[in-house]
Amino acid sequence: RGREAGDFTKSNNKVARGLYLAKISKKLKKLFLFVIKNANLLKILYYLRKGSTMDNLENVFDIKSLTMSILMTPTVANFKGRVHGGDLLKLLDQVAYACASRYCGQYVVTLSVDSVTFKYPIEVGSLVTFLASVNYTGNSSLEVGIKVIAEDIHKRTVMHTNSAYFSMVCVDSNGKPAKVPPLELRTPADQRRFEEAKKRKEARLSLSKKPKKH
Repeated sequence: RGREAGDFTKSNNKVARGLYLAKISKKLKKLFLFVIKNANLLKILYYLRKGSTMDNLENVFDIKSLTMSILMTPTVANFKGRVHGGDLLKLLDQVAYACASRYCGQYVVTLSVDSVTFKYPIEVGSLVTFLASVNYTGNSSLEVGIKVIAEDIHKRTVMHTNSAYFSMVCVDSNGKPAKVPPLELRTPADQRRFEEAKKRKEARLSLSKKPKKH
């Protein structure tokens, strides 16, 4: 009987060890997945703990760019069950503000919307991603370009639905125009966007100077 009891105890120990190792393995797997999914967040927290400022976090993310994703719910639907254009324009303005404000480090106001292209309608239920980037900077103004990508999360297809260009003005705490940090052009794409934005600004200024016909 003693032998049988001993065997039973050993068997219980093995089961307990197995369950313990399985639990540890599960926790390690969760920790690994958390690290993978939140790598950028962990880097930011690490640099902030060291006392770094936003300017020193260039190796984590580019402060001239911003990405925002929103699931389109029925609250923004028009009569055809698609995303209402007015709601999309509101989101575009919010994205442009967030991108420009973060780049300037101050408040900004919308000066003008140079163009908004509606290439394809966006269906309700789509996951819409706004890809914003500062294309051009002047003395107190800057241009933010936004590309809109709609994703069908069931079919796993993506479509470039909209493009927009917003001109923003950086302002100080008194509401006066403030100096915008100069834009660093690191790639040929940055240079191309800068030149295209500069031409849009020149065309806009030229149009505003033309005498109005009565």
